[in-house]
Amino acid sequence: MNNTKQNPPQHTPMMQQYLRIKAEHPNELVFYRMGDFYELFHDDARKAAKLLDVTLTARGKSGGEPIPMAGVPHHAAENYLAKLVRLGVSVAICEQIGDPATSKGPVERKVVRVVTPGTISDEALLDEHRDNWLMAICGHDEHYGIACLDMGSGRFFVFEISGEESLIAEVERLRPAEILAQETTVMPREISNRPGFRGRAEWEFDIETGIRLLTRHFETKDLDGFGCADLTLALGAAGCLFGYAKETQRTELDHISSLTVENPDDSVRLDAATRRNLEIDTNLTGGEDNTLFSVLNTSSTAMGGRLLRRWLNAPLRDQQILEARHAAIGELLRNYQYDTLRQTLKHIGDLERILGRIALRSARPRDLSRLLSSIALYPEIQNLLRKMGIEKIQKLCGDISEFPVLVEELNKALVENPPVVMRDGGVIADGYDSELDELRNISTNAGEFLLKLETQERERTGLSTLKVGYNRVHGYFIEISKSQAEKAPAEYIRRQTLKNAERFITPELKVFEDKALSARSRALAREKALYEQLVETLNEQLIPLQISAAAVSELDVLNTLAERADQLNLACPQFTSESGIYIEQGRHPVVEQVLDDPFIPNDVILDDQQRMLIITGPNMGGKSTYMRQTALIVLLAQVGSYIPAQSCKMGLVDRIFTRIGSSDDLAGGRSTFMVEMTETANILNNATANSLVLMDEIGRGTSTYDGLSLAWACVEHLAENLKAYTLFATHYFEITALPEQLPTVRNVHLDATEHNDNIVFLHNIQAGPASRSYGLQVAKLAGIPAAVLNNAKEQLTKLEAGSHEAPKPIVAVKPEPTYNNPQADLFSAPEPSKSDKRLKQINPDELSPRQALELVYQLKELL
Repeated sequence: MNNTKQNPPQHTPMMQQYLRIKAEHPNELVFYRMGDFYELFHDDARKAAKLLDVTLTARGKSGGEPIPMAGVPHHAAENYLAKLVRLGVSVAICEQIGDPATSKGPVERKVVRVVTPGTISDEALLDEHRDNWLMAICGHDEHYGIACLDMGSGRFFVFEISGEESLIAEVERLRPAEILAQETTVMPREISNRPGFRGRAEWEFDIETGIRLLTRHFETKDLDGFGCADLTLALGAAGCLFGYAKETQRTELDHISSLTVENPDDSVRLDAATRRNLEIDTNLTGGEDNTLFSVLNTSSTAMGGRLLRRWLNAPLRDQQILEARHAAIGELLRNYQYDTLRQTLKHIGDLERILGRIALRSARPRDLSRLLSSIALYPEIQNLLRKMGIEKIQKLCGDISEFPVLVEELNKALVENPPVVMRDGGVIADGYDSELDELRNISTNAGEFLLKLETQERERTGLSTLKVGYNRVHGYFIEISKSQAEKAPAEYIRRQTLKNAERFITPELKVFEDKALSARSRALAREKALYEQLVETLNEQLIPLQISAAAVSELDVLNTLAERADQLNLACPQFTSESGIYIEQGRHPVVEQVLDDPFIPNDVILDDQQRMLIITGPNMGGKSTYMRQTALIVLLAQVGSYIPAQSCKMGLVDRIFTRIGSSDDLAGGRSTFMVEMTETANILNNATANSLVLMDEIGRGTSTYDGLSLAWACVEHLAENLKAYTLFATHYFEITALPEQLPTVRNVHLDATEHNDNIVFLHNIQAGPASRSYGLQVAKLAGIPAAVLNNAKEQLTKLEAGSHEAPKPIVAVKPEPTYNNPQADLFSAPEPSKSDKRLKQINPDELSPRQALELVYQLKELL
């Protein structure tokens, strides 16, 4: 009996190569180059077919099984990569590096680059209006070190913060494309559920390894010069991030020339809820329309637009920097100088990202062409800036260098309109390199040589059908018809037989063929070498080029803010050493742009005598707009922008908080009311006397008395303990009694009037509380059926007349919690408690001291 086991089928050599490469990249889709396609196999193919909507096929067998395959054309790969990156998927690009002509077995391949959402630098894969952050988080006991890198520009910074709320707020501010975090650290769900979140091994965050990596890259003894030597968690994060960047790019990261330390206390703190509610650069539906950024961003350059977004998301607390920005905007407004500068700036390319690709050696010919046309404009920009006497503008002028040598070199080297890619040549201009010119001359003159040879051979042989030709398969040939082929000279060597003709080669033609064909490949190789040499020349000037690009970017933002100030009728705010916010005729910058009717402006005064405004009035009356516009005016002032108001005087604020609107968190198991209370708790625990707080409809998510009690207590805590500058909107009219008890609290209301049973909103702020809420009128505007409205009016009349038993309103007294509160409570006992019954049985006048003491113990036991 034969017990020999049958050997399992072996994988083909090509699949062995693929499986070896795939084992090194288990978490990425492997784009495996085969001819004109990138192929994907097995599970990668199944996943790609779903994500990219490409056909899943099965061709051939390996290991005895059909091979699932999916492919994308090499020339269109960028489109597919962009889609995968947006979905948070990483891709390993595996190219052929061997020569098919000399390879025995499969052509040698290797992964040349790993494309991940946070490390892309390709123009086609990036949103030009957003930074593309790669973030690493290293945490310990709710203290976090954070490192961020924008691969496109080389911007690299670190900082440390405490608390999950602060961590979530920073992630919301930066909105990273990819996050690296320790596998062993539990991250908040708001972070771990984001696309592009990756758990990394603990050892990758080792602090000593991180310091060693960074000092080697920056060629320094230590990191003291960067001011981050004591930020151990941040350095652990930076080491992981930098190692990951090196691993994915497979090249030096020369454009990362510095490491910056951010201090969170330098900027106005905005938590995630505040960013969402103020719609700074993302609206409540996740888009960009009708946001503060969309109104302000008329920048001339893509890099200016990204810097403006960063400014809006990180308002400053440094008065000197802010006043310098205001002065620069004022100067640019003088004689409309911003308009002249704007005409020049709009011809500047996205230099930050172009320089990043140059440093990564992935720059394309048109990147170099755009760089040339941009830096050639620097002298013109400098001439415009030298006329302005403001210190800030002169500093930017000094940072913008001139590069006459580079301009001359690039002008000589590049054709006027280079092709998109270097693959087929045609990038280097004639006259730049004599060797390239000679090689091109051979190819160019080939046609002339062939015509001359054809005429010469016809005359020599007397064969009238003789002609000289070329094709890619057989090269150069002499073709003679069948009828004359026998008369071909003896030195003609037969190359190919056709139906009606014979093709020959001669020694002379063979020599020319070798020279001409090799000239083409040699010319392309020479051109590629010259192009790489150009890129290296640019890298030698990388740092001054980056400094100049950064200065142009900042100049563009200031110029944009000047243009917006002129077009939107914005005013320069004034900072004071004393705290307080005084806004005259303030407007909401976004709402104003979408209204067909003129916006009705309003004043705001918040100071030591009036720290809180309790705002009442009808729904849709403008309470929320009034509150938000106040926050946006303060935010814009501390960005360094002009503001939508007639005037504004203010002391710097340290934080802005908002608790506006209602939303639940079903995935996290939190009700609308729980979300409301969580956001309220964050405000009450973190606001200071220099904070601006917006609170809208606190307590509306629970029963009337619970909600009223919570709102009342919040007002008292904010006014008496925190003393924060607060706008508190409410429909609890009982709260309007609080200014009688709290000297720094005032009532204001948004006015409305009724006409023919319809409501007319006046949108202007008046002193004192509102007289009514106009709830039924607003319901009518919303389209509530007339029958329902009529029924509601009847019920309202009965309630106001007291014919139904309703909870008595609390007026002018603080609500006291009791166990017999008449509010509807699903969890209250239907019968009086035992302690209640016992107390009803007692006549206090009949108790001796001893009996009274015993009664206390009895009641305590009953409770």
